[in-house]
Amino acid sequence: MAVDEERIALLLDYENLALGAKDQLNGAAFDLGPVADALAERGRVVVRRAYGEWNSFESDARMLTRHHVELIEIPQRMGISRKNAADIKMVVDALEISFERDYISTFVIGTGDSDFTPLVHKLRERDKRVIGLGVGGSTSALLPPACDEFLFYDRLEGVEAGRKKASGRSRSRTKDDTGDDSGDDSEATARPRGDRPEDAERLVTRTLSGLQQNTGGAVQASMLKRAILRKDPTFSESDYGFRSFSELLANLENRAVIELSPGTAAGDPEVHFPDSAGGEEEQAFELLRTVVGGVEKRSGAPALSGLKDRMRKRDADFSEKRFGYSGFLQFAKAARTRGVIEMDWDDDADDYVVRVAG
Repeated sequence: MAVDEERIALLLDYENLALGAKDQLNGAAFDLGPVADALAERGRVVVRRAYGEWNSFESDARMLTRHHVELIEIPQRMGISRKNAADIKMVVDALEISFERDYISTFVIGTGDSDFTPLVHKLRERDKRVIGLGVGGSTSALLPPACDEFLFYDRLEGVEAGRKKASGRSRSRTKDDTGDDSGDDSEATARPRGDRPEDAERLVTRTLSGLQQNTGGAVQASMLKRAILRKDPTFSESDYGFRSFSELLANLENRAVIELSPGTAAGDPEVHFPDSAGGEEEQAFELLRTVVGGVEKRSGAPALSGLKDRMRKRDADFSEKRFGYSGFLQFAKAARTRGVIEMDWDDDADDYVVRVAG
């Protein structure tokens, strides 16, 4: 067994997951198999617990037992809702495990309920990695950003797709079901992000640019993936049609967006931008020259602050971060250095004023 192998505690707010799957997957039952497969790629699951009133989920209980999950019974009690009882028990168990079992490095919290967000914060304070697990469409938008990584059950390999459109409130357990409805839009469910290839390209290049700017050293593929997950814990290269992160990077290299070179560890290459980004950087500078020249002819030298929007009207995919620049100002200064434009600070405009060079 590898010394650095992750030990995982899996804790499931089962009623939330089961009802969420039923609502969002056309009545399909929750299946732990795809979850177990996904976690097997991340480490060794040493604790498996699910919380619920099992008289209501008899067939589910048999399925969980086959996966060696310990079933924690949460009966209906006088004076306390089953939901609150399950939440409290699960939180107490998670904290107890984190204090008593130092060898457990990762917690998987299966729920879509934002009530568990403070637990996620506390576990991370204790230097534990937290992976969230929920059903898309019934997961609070507050929960995924709090986690180190978030897995949407309905996007896992082996889960039937074909979700129906949600109508009205989800029947999965959230604050709204307890009568604590503040009307705050922050409790809206998490929305699927864009899954076009250019969205993945933009996320990778922006993250790589930031890492190069802030670390000053080589950026390994593993470092890049961790940084992307910190930005978007729901990120998965499979959403963009790639089987692995290395396959996504290879695709970007083939399109001259990035370059890969051997790293210090086998299978973990260094990632950097091409010297010329396949000639596209020069095209971007030429686009800037064209936009500035056009505005100059119509209304005089433009301010820097509006130029990026004008460039995107001509090329919607333009991003200076694709070429390794941390911001548009840095890109513009690079264009000035190359003799593409001239820039001077204007106190009256409180901005740079830009002209075509020469």
